[in-house]
Amino acid sequence: MDVLAMLIPAALFLGLLGLAAFLWALKSGQFDDLDGAAERILFDDDDDFPPSDEPPRNKL
Repeated sequence: MDVLAMLIPAALFLGLLGLAAFLWALKSGQFDDLDGAAERILFDDDDDFPPSDEPPRNKL
């Protein structure tokens, strides 16, 4: 029984902490653009590759 006296408040605290983190993420706009990341993978970034007429530069 003594263990339950420690586990129940710990579980309530962790649940409230998770709820607070979710509400903070919701308030700060983390879930505003759900389709942006899914569509961003479809577009090519031309800046990632050097132009074909120049040799690649050594980044050392």
